[in-house]
Amino acid sequence: MTEPAAAAGTGGRTGRGGPSPKTIAVWTAVALVGAVSWAVLALSRGEEVSAAWMVAAALGSYAIGHRFYARFIAYRVLRVDKTRATPAERLDNGVDFHPTDRRVLFGHHFAAVAGAGPLVGPVLAAQMGYLPGTIWIIVGVIFAGAVQDMVTLFFSTRRNGRSLGQMARDEIGPFGGAAALVAVFAIMIILLAVLALVIVNALAHSPWGVFSIAMTIPIALFMGFYLRVLRPGRVTEVSVIGVALLLLAIVAGGWVAESAYADAFTLAPGTLVVWMAAYGFVASVLPVWMLLAPRDYLSTFMKVGTIALLALGVVIALPTLKMPAVTEFAARGDGPVFAGSLFPFVFITIACGALSGFHALVSSGTTPKMIQKETQVRMVGYGAMLTESFVAVMAMITACIIDPGLFFAVNSPAGVLGETVESASRAVADLGFSISPETLAAAAASVEEESLLSRTGGAPTFALGMSEIFSAVIGGAAMKAFWYHFAIMFEALFILTTLDAGTRVGRFMLQDTLGNVFKPMKDVSWKPGVWLASALVVGGWSYFLWVGVHDPLGGINQLFPLFGIANQLLAAVALAVCTTLLVKSGRLKWAWVTAVPLAWDVAVTLTASWQKIFSSDPALGFFTQRRVYQEAIERGEVLAPASTMGEMHTVVTNSTVDGVLAALFAALIIIVIADAGRMCWKAVHAPQTVTLHEAPYERSKLVAPAGLIPTKEEKAELAALTAGRDGESPEPSAGVRS
Repeated sequence: MTEPAAAAGTGGRTGRGGPSPKTIAVWTAVALVGAVSWAVLALSRGEEVSAAWMVAAALGSYAIGHRFYARFIAYRVLRVDKTRATPAERLDNGVDFHPTDRRVLFGHHFAAVAGAGPLVGPVLAAQMGYLPGTIWIIVGVIFAGAVQDMVTLFFSTRRNGRSLGQMARDEIGPFGGAAALVAVFAIMIILLAVLALVIVNALAHSPWGVFSIAMTIPIALFMGFYLRVLRPGRVTEVSVIGVALLLLAIVAGGWVAESAYADAFTLAPGTLVVWMAAYGFVASVLPVWMLLAPRDYLSTFMKVGTIALLALGVVIALPTLKMPAVTEFAARGDGPVFAGSLFPFVFITIACGALSGFHALVSSGTTPKMIQKETQVRMVGYGAMLTESFVAVMAMITACIIDPGLFFAVNSPAGVLGETVESASRAVADLGFSISPETLAAAAASVEEESLLSRTGGAPTFALGMSEIFSAVIGGAAMKAFWYHFAIMFEALFILTTLDAGTRVGRFMLQDTLGNVFKPMKDVSWKPGVWLASALVVGGWSYFLWVGVHDPLGGINQLFPLFGIANQLLAAVALAVCTTLLVKSGRLKWAWVTAVPLAWDVAVTLTASWQKIFSSDPALGFFTQRRVYQEAIERGEVLAPASTMGEMHTVVTNSTVDGVLAALFAALIIIVIADAGRMCWKAVHAPQTVTLHEAPYERSKLVAPAGLIPTKEEKAELAALTAGRDGESPEPSAGVRS
C-alpha cells in the first residue's frame, strides 16, 4: 500500500533534537505522581486511604498513555495522514457525512459511547473491593479500550465509514463476516434495549428529569442551526450560549417539579417508552448537524463538567475509601450483588470504562462520517475513551467511600435482605459487614427516600456517593437530598445520548447488511432505506423495552443477564477485525497492539460464557438454573424471584433462552476469530492474494488541527490560509477549506 510522504507525520515534534529538559522534567513528575499513587492504593492494608490517590493514579496514567502510547499508535502503527481527505470531506451531503469541528465531534463521540456502563459497572464491581476494578479500568482503557476505539475509527474512516459488521464481511470473508453481521446486530439490539430500560427506570415519575432532558432537544436544534446557518464556525460562541441554556433548563426542572405543571412531565414507564422510540427514530433520520451532534456536544459539557466537579470535590473533601482493597467475595465468587469470582466477572461487569464493544459500533458508525482529519482519531477515539474511563473511576470512588454495610444493603436483592431495616441489618452482618437499622433508616431519610434497601442496578449507589461528596463541599447535610436527586437526573441524561447515537449506528449497520442483497440500501442517505432501517432498529429495541417495562421477568429483563458478556464479545469482533486489517495492510510487526488485548478479551469472555452455560451453580449457570426451577415446578414449589407458578415457568423459559443465546454468541465469535486467523495467515504467506477494501487516496482541501489546542505549526498553517481569503473567515480552528 502506497502512502504519501506526509502519512507518517511527526505528531507535533519539531526540529531534530530530542525533548527539552522542561518536557522531560514535566513528564518525569507526572510519572512519579502516578507511581506513588498506585503504590499507596496497592500496598495499603488496614489503614485509611484517601480517594484522592485514586484520582491522581488515574490522571497520571491517562496523561502518559495519551501522550506516548496513543501517539505511537497514531503515527507509527496507523500512519495517520493529514493530507488524505476523509469521507466527511469527500462525501459531504449534509445529512450523515458532514465535516464537524473536532471539539463538537469529541463531544458527540464521548456522549455516544458513555452510557450506563461507566456509571453502574464499577459500582457493582466494588463488591470485589476497590483495587481489582480500578486496575482494570485504568490499565484496560490504556492498552485495550482506547486502542480499540481509535484503531476501529481509523480503519472505518479509510473505508468510507463502513460499519463494523460490514468491515468484517469485506476484510475477513463472507463466512466469518456473515457470523459477525448476525452477532453484531443482535447484540446491538440487546444493548440498546438495556440502556433504554435504565433511562426509563431513572425518569419514570420524575418531572424534574423529564423536563430538563426534554429541553436539551430544542436547545440542540438551536445550536445546530446557529452553527450551520446563523454563525458558521463559531463553536466557542455557541458553546457558551448552549451551556447557559442547559444550566437554566436544569434549574427550571426543579421549579417545574414544584409547580402546577409537574403532572404534565410526570410520565409513566410505558409513556416514556413511546416518547423514547419516537425520539430515537427522529434523531436517526434528521441531518446529523441538526440534532444529534449538537445535542451530544451539549450533554458533554454537563457530563464532563459534573465529573470534573466530582473529582474536585474528592480533592477538597478528601473522603476515605471505606471498602476494603479486596473483599472475600473476589475469591469465593458468592457475592450478593452478582455471582462469580473475580476472574472473569470483574472484567465483564466493568465493560464501558475499560473495554466496550459498543464503542466500536460508534467508531464505525457516526464518527468516521464526521471526522475532518485522520490525525484527529487520537483525540477523538483515544481521548474520548480515556474521558469515559475517568467517569468509571469516579463511579468506583462513589461506591467505595460509603459504608460497606450501606453499600451491600443498597445493592443486595430483596430475597437476601428481607423487607425491613432490621432484617437487612442481620443479612448484612451475615455477609461480614455491619450496619444498624437506625443507620439504614437515617441514610434513606437524608436523601428524602422512603427506603434504600435493594435499590439494585448501581445508579442509586452512584447517586448516594455523589451526594456525600458534593454535600461535604457545598451545602452540608441540608443539600444531600438535592444532590442525590440531581445525580439520578444526571445519570439519565448521561445514558440517553447513547441511545440516540446507537439507533443511528444501528441504522447504518442494517443498511450495510441489507445492501449486500439490495444495492440501494448501501447508500446510507437513500431516504426509503433510511426510514425503513431506522424503523426496524427502533422497533427492535423498543419492543423488548415495552415488554420489559410491563413484565418484570419479560422482554429486555429476560435478556439483561447477557448484557455484559455480549458487550465484551462485541469487543472481540472489533479487535479481531482491527488485527486482521493491521496484518493485511503490511503492519504485521505492529499487530500485537490489537492482538494482545484481543487474546485477553477472548480469554475473559469465553471463560465467562462457559461458566454461564455449564456452571453447576444455579446462581451462575443458565441451564442449571433452568433445571432447578423445572424440578421445583414438578414439586409444586415457588422459588424467588418468582411469586407465582406462572412466573416459575417464565424463569425456566428465560434461563433456556439466555443459555442458548450465550452459546450462540460464543460460537459466532469463535467463527469470526477463526476466520480472521485464516485471513491473517493468508495475508502473511500469500499477500498478493488478499485485497484491502480501502477508499482510494484523495488529497484533502481542509485545514484543521489534530488536537484540542492547535500546535505552532497548525496555527501558522491556519493563519497562512486565512490570510489568503477575502472578507471575514470562519473561526480558524473550526477547520477551513483551502
